[in-house]
Amino acid sequence: MQTKIFDDQLIVVTGACGFIGSCVVKHLNEKGFSNILLVDDLRSGDKWKNLVGKKYADLISKDQLFDWLKGRESEIEAFIHLGACPSTVESDGDYIQENNYKFSIKLAEYALTNEHRFIYASSAATYGGSQGDFSDNHDGLDDLKPLNLYGYAKHMVDMWLKQQGALDQVVGLKYFNVFGPNEYHKGRMGSMVMHMKNSIEEEGVVRLFKSNDQEHYGDGEQKRDFIYVKDVVRVTCDFLENDLSGIFNLGMGQPTSWNSLARAIFKALGKKEHIEYFDMPDDLSEHYLNYTCADMSKLFNAYESKGLDKPKFYSIEDGVHDYITNYLVGNKRW
Repeated sequence: MQTKIFDDQLIVVTGACGFIGSCVVKHLNEKGFSNILLVDDLRSGDKWKNLVGKKYADLISKDQLFDWLKGRESEIEAFIHLGACPSTVESDGDYIQENNYKFSIKLAEYALTNEHRFIYASSAATYGGSQGDFSDNHDGLDDLKPLNLYGYAKHMVDMWLKQQGALDQVVGLKYFNVFGPNEYHKGRMGSMVMHMKNSIEEEGVVRLFKSNDQEHYGDGEQKRDFIYVKDVVRVTCDFLENDLSGIFNLGMGQPTSWNSLARAIFKALGKKEHIEYFDMPDDLSEHYLNYTCADMSKLFNAYESKGLDKPKFYSIEDGVHDYITNYLVGNKRW
């Protein structure tokens, strides 16, 4: 596929008022691009606040999108498809199927038919119960077993594109644990950085699960691959200006323990460390992942193959400090 690299054509961003979507819009604005069609629903809540100060061509509901697209094929440069129900505890399978799977397939078909760049959000949730094996090799897609409806719907999109032989025409990004500004509206589904910060300010303490595997992990030493949203959107938008394709992990590629994350938050707030541990519920313990870490070799090798500089990421401490001091303290948005 020929990459047109803008020429003032429209970039369509779905989920544009949400956490990662609004940060994508901000990043594009900072690069000088404002010919952006925002697609999202604003029926309730405060997501609209994420758009204050941002520049864009228009904002429409996802229910209006396909009518809007008719006859505009030549006006569009690319799609960055981030819109989805983000809840990993959503139990309405019909809703997830319609919103996260069928809509994504319909949009991918439109983009592929009209040779538009199609960049979409997959998820680390597709890996399910994988213990220590987080490879984004396409050959391993068939073996993945997601643990929730959200991860399953994302996996279904990946599998459909593979079955269509289209993975060499699209970009799918398996986001790991993303944190950063513009996530206030997510509530319970917000990052642990936000929740820990609130706990420290309200009670002066962070409470973490005791380890359910003391042989390998001490209390609070369970690990996750956390990545700052500013790094996520920069790499996501890099694909607008290169012709790489396929499914790629997007994490830091190194795990951080819950204890280390908590200490970084205490430090950013200038508060004394106080961490307490409590027993993990039995029903959670059965499926709890003590370790996640993105295998980033495929993405880094792809950059190298094109002569591109390998992405540089915020350290956890620097990302947490930027998020807390410049955004969470003062309830600000990026």
